[in-house]
Amino acid sequence: MKNGHVKLVGNSAQTIRLHAGDNVVVAVADIPPGAEIPAENIRAADHIPAGHKISTAPVAVGDALRKYGQVIGFACESITPGEHVHSHNLNYGDFERDYAAGSEARDTAYVAEAKRASFKGYRRSDGRVGTRNYIGVLSTVNCSATVSRYVAERYGGDALDAYPNVDGVVAITHSTGCGMNGGGAGMDMLKRTLTGYAQHPNFGAVLFIGLGCEVAQMGHFVDSEGFEPDALQHTMTIQDNGGTMATIEAACARIDEMLPDIDRARRESVPASELILGLECGGSDAYSGISANPSLGAAVDMLVRHGGTGILAETPEIYGAEHLLTRRAVNEDVAKRLVDKIHWWEEYAAKHGSALDNNPTPGNKAGGLTTILEKSLGAAAKGGTTNLVEVYGYAERVTAKGFVFMDTPGYDPVSVTGMVAGGANMLCFTTGRGSVFGCKPVPCLKLATNSPMHHRMTSDMDVNCGLVVDGDASIEEMGEQIFRLVLDVASGAPSKSEALGFGDDEFIPWQIGAVL
Repeated sequence: MKNGHVKLVGNSAQTIRLHAGDNVVVAVADIPPGAEIPAENIRAADHIPAGHKISTAPVAVGDALRKYGQVIGFACESITPGEHVHSHNLNYGDFERDYAAGSEARDTAYVAEAKRASFKGYRRSDGRVGTRNYIGVLSTVNCSATVSRYVAERYGGDALDAYPNVDGVVAITHSTGCGMNGGGAGMDMLKRTLTGYAQHPNFGAVLFIGLGCEVAQMGHFVDSEGFEPDALQHTMTIQDNGGTMATIEAACARIDEMLPDIDRARRESVPASELILGLECGGSDAYSGISANPSLGAAVDMLVRHGGTGILAETPEIYGAEHLLTRRAVNEDVAKRLVDKIHWWEEYAAKHGSALDNNPTPGNKAGGLTTILEKSLGAAAKGGTTNLVEVYGYAERVTAKGFVFMDTPGYDPVSVTGMVAGGANMLCFTTGRGSVFGCKPVPCLKLATNSPMHHRMTSDMDVNCGLVVDGDASIEEMGEQIFRLVLDVASGAPSKSEALGFGDDEFIPWQIGAVL
């Protein structure tokens, strides 16, 4: 792996080699004990499950194991060629990373403007472009969540048949908004997240509903976050309106007034440079870093060359691979801000009795991922190979063009919530174990890392990147397919998660700070 690029240097019916200098290869399918692996001139000493690692050289205790040409951990017992390499003989270990800020930054080969791709989107009054045309009902606090949901439910079924250009009414609800420091980092983050949704170009109109006595007072959004009520942005509270039923009726009356205006919106041809693509991976397996993530990275490279933006996130899940990103930074300041985020997370995890090296989930490990280093190297591949041009805090509005990073937790819905608040108008979500996910108001494409899971869960998966593992497609070919599908879905074609109705429950802002 160099500059975020993954290339299969050896692919047989039994194993995949990712780098000539690796001392492990990945099993394509289950390998029984005693099976010969001619491509590596070894014999399997153990049963090697599909997706798991098998050693190709002797490794002494304390020596590094390498995959993608990078360190993924250190042997905790001696390992002989042909042995299964996993949690029983491979441990995380810290090691010195050479950040070499900007050393691998290169000029981007942009596509000439006249030849750039386009899609059909909604141009909003602030110049940004939406890929959907929803009305949002946003609760400022958990206490108004039920009322917000009841309002949105009024517009289900055939209630919007007279408004064919409105994609729906979405309730954005959450479990916080009170019992917290009104001037602390947690409240600042919540206000920034909610305001980011309220101003998102996929919402043609929004209605904030509060209780009235919560810490997250409506005035906070107006005074400090730049949210300005107007004909298509309204606020109300349950207490001022006279209770639950009165608020529901008042909210529906307000939405009924807005619907004709929202329905007048029409898609128009806009350049692909208006796309901001959020990148997520969840329920990962060992194939994530081999097929779906690098294929998505190839699509991001295409999008960047067409003038668009890709957002890599999940800071705990680039831990150990951050040096591959700092080397691509456009300047030392961008590299330093990324490293600062890593150091903040180290301190944050330690403060709460945890550590970043304890990241892979049971599902990740069952799929063949052993250490956070291995997981991070695969996750970083989603970012492609172009320069890292900016680093953003959680839910900050993304304005830069090109490949950027946003500081988010690794928990999928929290990470995606931050990217959407930052302005992502399309999402791609890679998965090896089979995560099911959607995120209104933004369409989400699900990319399967392996063919067996894709075939089991075909109603959830939009793209089978397992074709790369099968030897039936190259990473570049899959990247092209993903890029074209992103354009189609941005133009209105439904994603699988949209067809299934996902997205009403996946808004989860990052909660940080004390609950009081």
